[in-house]
Amino acid sequence: MIHIHQTAALAERVLLPGDPGRALRLAQRLLAEPKMLNHNRGLWGYTGTAADGQQLSIQSTGMGGPSAAIVTHELIELGAKRLLRVGSCGGLHRDLHLGQLVVAGEALSDDGTSRALGGHEPLARVPATAQLLANLRQAALRHPTHDVADGPAVSTDLFYDADDRHSGWVSAGAVVVEMEAATIFTIAARKGVEAGCALLVSATLYDDEFQWIGEHELHEAELALGQLAVEALAA
Repeated sequence: MIHIHQTAALAERVLLPGDPGRALRLAQRLLAEPKMLNHNRGLWGYTGTAADGQQLSIQSTGMGGPSAAIVTHELIELGAKRLLRVGSCGGLHRDLHLGQLVVAGEALSDDGTSRALGGHEPLARVPATAQLLANLRQAALRHPTHDVADGPAVSTDLFYDADDRHSGWVSAGAVVVEMEAATIFTIAARKGVEAGCALLVSATLYDDEFQWIGEHELHEAELALGQLAVEALAA
């Protein structure tokens, strides 16, 4: 592989955080004896034994659709079968709060990469794999203290967006915004593997009032997110 320089075994189950630091923190807290899978280009990845006794890999994708497309493609070529994005997002509705978890059953395609790969129209709905989505929802029901919401994400290319497109995303049904899910879903469907997405709300974007989560709260929420994801992959 050109970008994933494999230095440890790759599990068929892979968590996909965007942030390399989050990949490291999740590996330290979710895996027994994690070994570095990749460090090329700063895309840190790890493989170890999860709580269910089975091997699990955690591989960062970097930011945005183009980077996520490269990593997802190469992981599938290396043997990954079940991919679960675990990342942060911006909440678009007042009923979402900082640190809350969100299961995204579909991604609205407002990014160039997923549209180029799948021929999607703007804001087309790109679904997660049905079984993995059902597993996430069942895991959420077993842990009501995690306070898990459910709804579509919108994937976009721009983190700092000069245009206010939030109202259009909300009108189309999105409850959160992020940057990679539509691309991961699109590639997984083309390659015949499973893909899902669970997110944590790291910012709220409604009423032109931007609020950001604190570092401690972020790390606690990402651990809860990782635990939810591992349980879904174990089902």
